[in-house]
Amino acid sequence: MASTVTTEPSENSPAPTRPGYGQLLRTRGAWTFLLPGFAARQPFAMLTISIVLLVQHTTGSYGAAGAAAAVTGVSMALFAPYSGRLADRYGQRTVLLPGVLVHTLSGLTLTALALAHAPLWALFVAAVPTGASVPQIGPMVRARWGVKLQDSPLLTTAAAFESVTDELTFVFGPLLATALCTTVDPAAGLVTEAALTLIGGLLFAAQKSTQPTVAARGHARVEHVSALSIPGVRVLIVTFLGIGSVFGGMQVSLAAFTESIGEPGLNGVLYGVFAAGNMLSGIVCGAIVWKTAPQRRLVVGYGALALAASGLWAAHSVLFLAGLGLLVGMCIAPALITGYTLVEGLVPAGARTEAFTWLTGAVALGQAAAVTIAGQLEDRFWTGAGFLVPAAGTILALATLLTLRSRLAVRPRSRTVARGVGHRVPVTVD
Repeated sequence: MASTVTTEPSENSPAPTRPGYGQLLRTRGAWTFLLPGFAARQPFAMLTISIVLLVQHTTGSYGAAGAAAAVTGVSMALFAPYSGRLADRYGQRTVLLPGVLVHTLSGLTLTALALAHAPLWALFVAAVPTGASVPQIGPMVRARWGVKLQDSPLLTTAAAFESVTDELTFVFGPLLATALCTTVDPAAGLVTEAALTLIGGLLFAAQKSTQPTVAARGHARVEHVSALSIPGVRVLIVTFLGIGSVFGGMQVSLAAFTESIGEPGLNGVLYGVFAAGNMLSGIVCGAIVWKTAPQRRLVVGYGALALAASGLWAAHSVLFLAGLGLLVGMCIAPALITGYTLVEGLVPAGARTEAFTWLTGAVALGQAAAVTIAGQLEDRFWTGAGFLVPAAGTILALATLLTLRSRLAVRPRSRTVARGVGHRVPVTVD
């Protein structure tokens, strides 16, 4: 494992320097989509915890709160790949403009219904469009990097940077949502999430100069390739489901734990520590040039994640839980980054947007299942029982990964350039 890399100069990296974060961020026009993209990503980090805290406040049940959040997550998981395909075919702006409007209106409707103590089925009805319309900003940003950087060595750095950015939202998002819900109003988190989606999404969509162009039909040679037809993608989906179970189980269980000790405000702090570990390890992963095969790294890293997550249920103090949460977070980013890296070798260029959105949807689906099950466990058993969900989810995913790891073998290619941000020429792809 080496910590430095020497690269050849390209059009986007005129100086013969290694492809670092600083050089990446000096890419012309990058900040025009990075800043609004960061704001528009907050829904994925704020949405679940905001729903859980609001619905738990109005119903008094973590089970009901987890179920409402789960419907949102399932809806997002089912519609995310379709959203990616639409962006490929018609352009990002065309998909984003109606999407952010629908998400804002449906999120505010869900908030109003919860505050009016509407029946649970009504919350479920509002949760469906709320989840289905979550903008897929991460894949869209990756596609824009692909257009900007082409075959530059900086594509690898961009992949790591995007993963770190995703984790950064999981530091600020839950902290912001929890602070708003506990100190301002239980509905403030969901209202703010809707506002950020609207403002960030519209600003992001307005950056037409960096938007990938849509190809004519004659150029879409790989248009009909399905990412799900590739066995390795299906294995990665299972592993990302396990990662989603960690996010969902941690959100519900940390909320229940901090409430049980009379310190609900610590929920955001503890989750922020967990997310900070995730972000820091992602930064380190992006600074390392790995010589070990990615499928082997995924198996080893995922084993560490399952081991760390298996100890969460035994944590009975704030300090112990913070330390273990930090360790669990540090194990997640390497698995995520390696999984996204494997997509480059497993999936043809014309199906990478779909592949990335399937993985994003798998995290959301795992999170949805986890908040539901963890909420029921917290209601029916002891405080902290919900922490069994991340343990079970990662162990089951690890067993699948070990059994089917041969399907992650990357196809040999002539002149391989490691790219975590793939692209279809000239249509949008991650």
